[in-house]
Amino acid sequence: MRFFAAVLTTSMFAVSFASGAEVGVTSAVEAVTVYPDGATVTRVIKADLPAGDSTLVARDFPASLDPASLRIEGDGSARLAIGSIDARPPRPEPPTTLPDLDRQIEALRDERGALDDKMAAATARRKFAERFAESAPAGLGDKGEARPLSDWRAAFAAIAEEVAVADAAIREAGVRQRDIDRAIARLEAQRNSNPPRKMEVRIDLAADAASKATLRISYTVRGARWQPIYDARLNTGARDREPALELVRRAEIVQQTGEDWSDVALSLATAMTAKGGNAPELRPLIVRYPEPPRPLAAPAPAAPAQFEQSLRSKASEGAMPPMAAREAATEQQATLDTGGFQAVFQIPGRVTVPADQGAKSFRIGTTTIAPKLVIRAAPALDPTGYLEASFTQSDDAPLLPGRIAIYRDGIFVGRGQMKLTPKDEVVHLGFGADEKISITRAIVRKVESSTGIISSAKTDEREFRITVRNGHATPVSVAIEDQMPVSEIADVQVELLPATTPPNERDPKDRRGVLVWNFEAAPGEVRDIKLGWRVRWPADKTIVYQPRL
Repeated sequence: MRFFAAVLTTSMFAVSFASGAEVGVTSAVEAVTVYPDGATVTRVIKADLPAGDSTLVARDFPASLDPASLRIEGDGSARLAIGSIDARPPRPEPPTTLPDLDRQIEALRDERGALDDKMAAATARRKFAERFAESAPAGLGDKGEARPLSDWRAAFAAIAEEVAVADAAIREAGVRQRDIDRAIARLEAQRNSNPPRKMEVRIDLAADAASKATLRISYTVRGARWQPIYDARLNTGARDREPALELVRRAEIVQQTGEDWSDVALSLATAMTAKGGNAPELRPLIVRYPEPPRPLAAPAPAAPAQFEQSLRSKASEGAMPPMAAREAATEQQATLDTGGFQAVFQIPGRVTVPADQGAKSFRIGTTTIAPKLVIRAAPALDPTGYLEASFTQSDDAPLLPGRIAIYRDGIFVGRGQMKLTPKDEVVHLGFGADEKISITRAIVRKVESSTGIISSAKTDEREFRITVRNGHATPVSVAIEDQMPVSEIADVQVELLPATTPPNERDPKDRRGVLVWNFEAAPGEVRDIKLGWRVRWPADKTIVYQPRL
């Protein structure tokens, strides 16, 4: 018999919940769904319930859980009813290593006491030697005769040796005591530090007979996330082989929830849970003239706190809202479950993701694609041709933003960034410089002149020649980008010169003034592209060419 209950009482049969016996239970993490900004954790409690009312008390839930997200469902061998489920603030727990810490501190204190005794004995030895030196008759023997000089030296050496031995013992004991004091301070700090804290979850139940029950409690935590990372492996092909692109999706999981996820069923969802349920609401944007400055002689200046509050209030009024031969090993990968608004990847098997131990990566999918290859260059900035692969994203799950490791013909060539790409949109990935494509750009003509009888206008004419040489043994597609100036002033006119090779595209992706020439270059072919433009402006003005940021 299955049931579900939220915080409010949900009963399957008429029952009133009285104060029942408390039953201590433990829970274990069974399943986790990780989102880009959080996680939902499901724990399982198995308990033997007495007949009548009882309260299950589990003290092993993480302190990072959101109490409002607690939900419960389960089944039992008898009819059950759930009165409520609630979480209480964390309770301090003594460290499990407390007895060992106490033994270490006690041993260090005993050693320190022994060192006190050793220092006291050395001090007494030193004082005895000093007292002997003071009380011994100077230079006289037993019968009052003068002692030989050798006896004096022997006495001096004996006293000095005794004092030195005592001082060394005192110094050595003092250094050791200092180390012991530091060790004791560290152990006491560890003993008195805030121990790991757990949330106490209480579940009120009523059973019409003694039964065994299995309960599943789910909750959300914020200290977890996953982000996509990609491997893009391009085989550029040959005369007898078409190019192929293998796109590997991986998930990098980091969790700092205070609980280990050991041997759990793991899922990854694309839903963003922290953004909330509603879109932001815009406020009216008012256009007004600025207020005239106040006269210097204000009748009654506001107090500093009131004046600051007034400034903040006025600022907020006009503020805008925020805008091989051997069989290769294979990796397991996730299965995909897509719905109308999100995709969920099910990681196969049971996995373990410890807390606070860095990122852990899982392979979630692989797609083999027939890409379209093109050599793209912007010789006005860089005469290098770069290989680009493009394809239409056909998976139901979107490609989420993330890092890409780029490989070309088995060689790592760099890293890139994947943009958010839903289904049926085109992806463009760069695969590094192509050394077999030679590109040059030269200025053919540059003329600045004045026109009109009284020089009413000035002109600037420029012509360029771009030369592309294909050094490949196969044909390649090439896209050359260049640009002409763009005017945003009525008196400044810009036009292409007739000698310009007609471009195939203008203003791609709303990049004003950008021209694109697309063509197929045969093996060894040399292709010239001509570009010329003229700018005309009033003679009494000066113009500058500035890139739009």
